[in-house]
Formats: sequence, C-alpha cells, structure tokens
Amino acid sequence: MDKRRQSFMRMRDTFLKPMHPEGRKFVAIFSAITLLLFLMSDVLGWIGVCLSIWCYYFFRDPVRSVPTTDGLVLSPADGVVSLIEPAIPPEELGLPKTPLIRVSVFMSVFNCHINRAPVAGEITSTAYRPGKFFNASLDKASSDNERNSLAIKMADGRDLIVVQIAGLVARRIVCFSETGDHIDAGARFGLIRFGSRLDVYLPDGVSPQVALGQTMIAGETIIADLTTQHPPRTARQD
Repeated sequence: MDKRRQSFMRMRDTFLKPMHPEGRKFVAIFSAITLLLFLMSDVLGWIGVCLSIWCYYFFRDPVRSVPTTDGLVLSPADGVVSLIEPAIPPEELGLPKTPLIRVSVFMSVFNCHINRAPVAGEITSTAYRPGKFFNASLDKASSDNERNSLAIKMADGRDLIVVQIAGLVARRIVCFSETGDHIDAGARFGLIRFGSRLDVYLPDGVSPQVALGQTMIAGETIIADLTTQHPPRTARQD
C-alpha cells in the first residue's frame, strides 16, 4: 500500500467513526428534516446539514484500547471529572448506607456518549429512578436527576456501583445490560441522550487515581487500581 493511500485511510479513520445502531433513527430524522429545510431555504438547509453531522458524531462508537490488567477501574464515559467526594450510593440499590468515594464524569453534548463498564463482574442489581433534569455537572444531579444504577460484583466479592444520570438536555437513559449479566471491563453497557453524567462509587478503601478537571476516555482511562494502596492523585492546572 503506497504512502498516499495510507495517509488517506488515516484521515478517513480520523473523521469517520462507527455509529452505534441506537443513533440510526435519529440521523434519519435529522436528514429528513434537512431535506425539508432545503425546500424552504438554502441557509436553513445547511444548518440542517450541520445538525445532522453533529447527530452522527453524537452517536459515534469508536474502537477503544481496553487495558487487560486485573484490578483496574476504568472510566465509564468520555468527558471531564467534575466531582470527587464521599457519597452514599443510590438507595434504590438496597446497599448499606455507607459513604463511598464517588467519581463523577460529566459529558457534554460533544462527547462520545457510549457508556462502558468500569470493571468486569456480574451485574447483581439494576435500578431505574425517574427524576428531574438539572445540569449534570451540579452536585444535586446525583440525588435529584433521572438515573439508572448498576451494582457490579467483582471476582474478589466487592461491589462497584456505576450510575447513569440524565442531564439538562438529556431525556433518555438507555441500558443494554440486565441483572444477572456478566460484563467485561470496557464493554458497552448503555448510553444517554443528549448530555449527561456517569458516577462511579469505588469500593471502601480504594483511592481515585484521577483529579478534578481531568479529561477521561471511556474504557481506557484508569480511575483507580484495586490492587494497590496509592493515595488519591493530585494535579495542577497547567
């Protein structure tokens, strides 16, 4: 393969990403509206084209290089770490009311919204709870917003909780996994439309190895290492 062809393929792969099947109907709707807008005005039509491209990118589902080392907790979402604090897991899971370290990853409408499992294990409980639609970056979003919670029992017997939280413009939480399923670390388990947040509650005694404001990549960025006793990570804004 010549260098020109290799360069073209790299450029193609940079801009053209696989799309999750969940997004096909929305791209079709946006495209149909765009055709109608062109009948009204070229300006409106091109605005529709831009929105259709955005919709396609919203549902993009890129391949990720998932670490295979045992004991790692991976980010469940693309986005930015917005909160790191002790908090009680969602009550609907029926777990002990013991505060655990919660790491929140906020997703803007421009992030990839495919959610991936932080760890491997059996999903022992799932619980959906309707709620409000505050900005997902706010602390009260964890307690007041619509959410879907999963408890994953790992091979060592400990539980890890991951929570999908709807945001200001999100109106639909989608979860592909059910109670009793076994899930691999980094496997796709859901998505949220459009703009939202994922909370991870670490097992007792586990310190986060990420910092506020850190950019996260779902299925790749390591939130914590269950096999070590490293103190919480600190960082500077530079």
